[in-house]
Amino acid sequence: MTRSARVRALFALALLAVSLYIAVTVPVRLGLDLRGGTQIVLETRSTPAAEAGREATDRTLEVLRGRIDALGIAEPTLVRSGENRIIAELPGVQDPREAAEVLGRTAQLTFHPVSAAGDRTVRTLPDESGAPLRLGPAALTGEHVGEAAARFDDRGGAGWHVTVGFEGAGRDRWAGLTGEAACRPAGDPGRRIAIVLDDKIVSSPQVDPSVACGSGIRDGATQITGSFSPAEARELSLLINGGALPVPVETVEQRTVGPTLGAQAITASAWAAAIGTALTALYVIVVYRLMGLLAVLALACYGLVSYAALAALGAALTLPGLAGFVLAIGMAVDANVLVFERAREEYTARRRPSARSALAAGFRNAFSAIADSNITTLIAAGLLFFLASGPVRGFGVTLGIGVLASMFSALVITRVLAEFAASRPRVRRSPGLTGIATTGAVRERLTRRDPQLLRRPRRWLAVGAAVLVLAGAGTVVRGVDLGVEFTGGRLVEYATSSPVDPDRVRTALDDAGFPRAVVQSSDGTGLTVRTEPLTDAQAAEVTSAMRELAGGAEKVRDELVGPSLGEELRRNALVALAVALGAQLLYLAARFRWVFGTAAVAALAHDVVILVGVFAWLGKPLDGVFLAALLTVVGYSVNDSVILFDRVRELTGRHPEKPWPDLVNPAVLQTLPRTVNTGMGAALVLTALAVLGGSSLTDFALALLIGIAVGTYSSVFTAAPLAILLGRHRRRSGGAVAGTQKG
Repeated sequence: MTRSARVRALFALALLAVSLYIAVTVPVRLGLDLRGGTQIVLETRSTPAAEAGREATDRTLEVLRGRIDALGIAEPTLVRSGENRIIAELPGVQDPREAAEVLGRTAQLTFHPVSAAGDRTVRTLPDESGAPLRLGPAALTGEHVGEAAARFDDRGGAGWHVTVGFEGAGRDRWAGLTGEAACRPAGDPGRRIAIVLDDKIVSSPQVDPSVACGSGIRDGATQITGSFSPAEARELSLLINGGALPVPVETVEQRTVGPTLGAQAITASAWAAAIGTALTALYVIVVYRLMGLLAVLALACYGLVSYAALAALGAALTLPGLAGFVLAIGMAVDANVLVFERAREEYTARRRPSARSALAAGFRNAFSAIADSNITTLIAAGLLFFLASGPVRGFGVTLGIGVLASMFSALVITRVLAEFAASRPRVRRSPGLTGIATTGAVRERLTRRDPQLLRRPRRWLAVGAAVLVLAGAGTVVRGVDLGVEFTGGRLVEYATSSPVDPDRVRTALDDAGFPRAVVQSSDGTGLTVRTEPLTDAQAAEVTSAMRELAGGAEKVRDELVGPSLGEELRRNALVALAVALGAQLLYLAARFRWVFGTAAVAALAHDVVILVGVFAWLGKPLDGVFLAALLTVVGYSVNDSVILFDRVRELTGRHPEKPWPDLVNPAVLQTLPRTVNTGMGAALVLTALAVLGGSSLTDFALALLIGIAVGTYSSVFTAAPLAILLGRHRRRSGGAVAGTQKG
């Protein structure tokens, strides 16, 4: 074993040992869509000064943290997002109305003297009975309160009430306020003290006759009574203890997922991952024999490294993130396939005398294409992380981790295992065991027939344009159905014990006053209802109407997105798509010159339009998960173009005198075995995900399957023909078409 091989082996063992330790000792944090709970996004209202707004958000974050701690929620998460947004994750909370009410209330607590006739009056509010009560200036605020607690007194008749203790200057002010009120005769309105919370009088008791005029209550304590229920008393004490929010806040997004749906998603994704991985592993082993078996072992190491990285970063594993891991299994095969196909070329062309030397050349020659293709996927993952939110952002994290881990598993672990196996005496005596001593079925047929696929590039471009127009017409004829995330609104998903006709539900909701509700069925016994933004009371009416039609209807998901946030997310989605295409163009232009960059990005735009158009024809919504799939398709599609153009660049360096079509067509034929084998690996995983992944992942997997099929086609029959035409124009103008640098 050479020194470099020993270094790679030691590095691989060290990283695997660290990953195993992290995987055993550090649990991965599950997102709310997997463990159940409520996520609420609050937005503080802007203030005139930007700095003051940031300070107000920080103070709001502290107050909300105190309220959440008082709720007794296990493992809550409260983080600031941007300048004026706060994201609260509340595991196990299934009543978003109560959580949003507690978190969103400003909780401005004040204590007022009640004005008698002729006294100064600041404002008039209705008391507990609805009678108007004239209030004087506030004498105390919530800042003077030390502690509040909910109590029950069955002997004194107070029932549930809240005891309030004052501290510091508040004790003296309370004594002064009650001492002044005690000077008024019994029954006089001026003997009352009004306790106001958020411009509502919650209690206005009279000062007890035992309190002396001018002396007041000296123990710094009082009770707030008002026929409270236990929940109301606890909520009031929680708000008082947490303090007042410095600025009003608005709920712009709210998601609730039941634990049953999360458990089903985990089970479905686990089965999809297991079956998809098994099928992919079997396919790789059949095609590449011993090297395929070693690649499967490397994939297992890839899974360990990815899991450990996610745990070490403390990132939450979301449902799209789980799908990202499943997808990355298929994508991780790509690097191994690239290496093995290059090794096959080296060995069968007799440029290398042994399987080991052919493998070494394969790793060396494939490195440029592997690096370029993975960097383009990392660009898509980075855009998802910075421009998306919620579960889709989690998908970007897991996709990025998966890409880096797959490069490590292919370039380090697979190489260590392959070189070790290829150096064994038995393998040297029987090179056919390696799987790289034969050309493979696809390459053998292509070599025998030598088809001139790109003899007429304009015909392929015409076919692509026709498909583009046909698919794109769906956006005009059927229209684009934007999801709740991009339009704002409310989406509620129900699980029913038996199938329910969506038309009956639409009729019932129309009668209930929701004529624009969109009802869709899923998995036979599931229904989703999508409407404009609803209050919690209106959402309860929708649920009531559902349960009248299906007595066993259970609400398993509830999402609310405000119009302003929906507009922002829609804008961010367009920005993400534009930046993705622009970033790919810049990177490819830097690596392959403008001809390849332009052709690849044109093929990407072709793929995007077709995928959006197909979803429009199918009537499926374009939501955040679709955005994740779309940007993944962008990364995957450009991978195929990068592999092709990397080979064209290599052939250009070898044969600069050859005509342009004579370089592109062989490059297509030489890379087609890799394209077929990689596509099959990804398709097997995604098919398992589409069939077994449940309703929440079916559209995601379907979008990726369509995107991979279209992307594979476009890299060969759109990007390559366009590159030929652009190259001819470039050559006629006397310019260079492609550089010959090796990556």
